[in-house]
Amino acid sequence: MELTLSEKPKSPIIIEGFPGLGFVGTIATEYLIEKLNAKPIGFFWSDKMPPIATIHKDTLRHIFEIFYVKDKNLVLVHALSGVKDMEWKLADAVLGLAKQLKVKELISLEGVGSPFGGETASRTFYYSNSKECGKKLALLKGPEKLTEGMIVGVTGAIMERVPKDMKASFIFSETHTNLPDSQAVAALIEVINKYVGLKVDPKPLLSEAKNVEAKLKQLMQKSKEVQQVKDKKDISYLG
Repeated sequence: MELTLSEKPKSPIIIEGFPGLGFVGTIATEYLIEKLNAKPIGFFWSDKMPPIATIHKDTLRHIFEIFYVKDKNLVLVHALSGVKDMEWKLADAVLGLAKQLKVKELISLEGVGSPFGGETASRTFYYSNSKECGKKLALLKGPEKLTEGMIVGVTGAIMERVPKDMKASFIFSETHTNLPDSQAVAALIEVINKYVGLKVDPKPLLSEAKNVEAKLKQLMQKSKEVQQVKDKKDISYLG
């Protein structure tokens, strides 16, 4: 996994979101990038990634991209596609970035499954390897401490790999579906606002969600098609 950086912020907070349940991590970081006018400063690259080029607002977007909000000293790591069989490498890449920038705190955003129907509001949960950060999260109104659970994917790999001397917090939002869940994302944004000190309005997220969800569904389908072709070692063209 290669890392390219055009700028190296000093001791930022890093917020990362990778595809998972409800795609909450991906949608949340995308929303923060848009609302905070974050600028791209780098990306991760591997020849194991699906060969998909994405254009957004007349600009090429990388599948695993890094953005920066200077006035908040906030770095956002955003993933546009699935990460099959790359979880450990991506976790190490994110932790390598955090170490290189001497991160103040690494925050992971993720979805967790809900045993309830879609009519209930999304609950939020937290876990931290830092007593200081855990106490700060406990004082917030809303998120509950996660005391039991199984975390998979890049977030689970980060939890396993994160060094003890690096502050890392994990914020989860309950989702009712495997499809993009904007209600769960809105709940997550509310927690991030309180915890990091942002003022990002989550309400427009629900009305804007259809565009984001449609884009993600298209990417999910295209990524699946590309992976099927690679598995079959088919070299035909995919439009």
